Amino acid sequence: MSDMLSQDEIDALLRGSAESDETNEKPEIRTDDHISTVEVDALGEIGNISFGSSATALSTLLNQKVEITTPQVSIVDRNLLEEEFPHPYVAIQVQYTEGFSGANLLVIRQSDASIIADLMLGGDGISPSQDLGEIQLSAVQEAMNQMMGSAATSMSTVFRKKVDISPPSINLMFIPKGEGKENLPEEDLLVKVSFALKIGELIDSSIMQLLPLKFAKSLVDELMAPEEVDIHTPSVPIEEPYHAEREVAAAHTVEAPRVEEPSVNVQPAAFADFESPQLGAHEAQNLNMLLDIPLQVTVELGRTNRSVKEILELSSGSIIELDKLAGEPVDILVNSQLMAKGEVVVIDENFGVRITDIVSQSDRLKRLK
Repeated sequence: MSDMLSQDEIDALLRGSAESDETNEKPEIRTDDHISTVEVDALGEIGNISFGSSATALSTLLNQKVEITTPQVSIVDRNLLEEEFPHPYVAIQVQYTEGFSGANLLVIRQSDASIIADLMLGGDGISPSQDLGEIQLSAVQEAMNQMMGSAATSMSTVFRKKVDISPPSINLMFIPKGEGKENLPEEDLLVKVSFALKIGELIDSSIMQLLPLKFAKSLVDELMAPEEVDIHTPSVPIEEPYHAEREVAAAHTVEAPRVEEPSVNVQPAAFADFESPQLGAHEAQNLNMLLDIPLQVTVELGRTNRSVKEILELSSGSIIELDKLAGEPVDILVNSQLMAKGEVVVIDENFGVRITDIVSQSDRLKRLK
């Protein structure tokens, strides 16, 4: 018996393979079927403005040059997220608490998040640990919090109202393994706004923003709302208030010559002598009303600057070196303003400070400005 297939059998196999491919082919989602070109442009402009300030905040935080370029807007199906996000990612969710009602999800690659965490913790970002522990995730969370805080401030300016967000929550996301999908928006269709992200010479990747389609459309509607109000409210008598103002202005113009200008007595300003104040009885009584106001007095031994990494490494028994020498006078602050200097003493079992020098009155006045 021959093991070779006949031409009819080969054709049948090819037809079956083609039918199988057609069956497995997934419907294509067209962006313009769900959002118009105007809405795409509006979402891109909102992203440009908000993430422009976010790049500045992240650059300051990481001490690296950060570039976030023009966004690309597309529609993704929640059921097809495995194709959109095939790699391990970190998802940061932010809820709007004022100004809007909705959520915003930032998605970055886990490898990029590792570099950001390393920079936040005082590293150079060149060879970061790929295992994101609790400390690393907290560092990335803080970086994204600063970014979204700046974005919310920019959106307040764009939408002319206060916009505020909740502290972000952070989760690892690897869709092919089913990790983190439960934290994604529940809507079937999502708007993905993708930005090219460059951080120095360390990261050349992307950062993505996922919004529910309904929420994205509401942002566009609110952005365009002022123009719609002007168009759809023709019954409001716009011209009448302006006519009334012109009539009032004309009346004032006619009556103005009838009013006689009062004589003005101009004298040089006189200021009290702070060095030797002479208070009258009334002034002394007013001053006495202020004498019972409590003030916070602080004795400062010294200061120092430490990175986040060094702070996190502190433990019981750690020693922090200050910027003052032993025996050097300490600063005495009143309501956080330097007022005097002194030396530390021990009174019975308590610490105290003996004042050795008082800041002059003129210097104190300058510090209060």
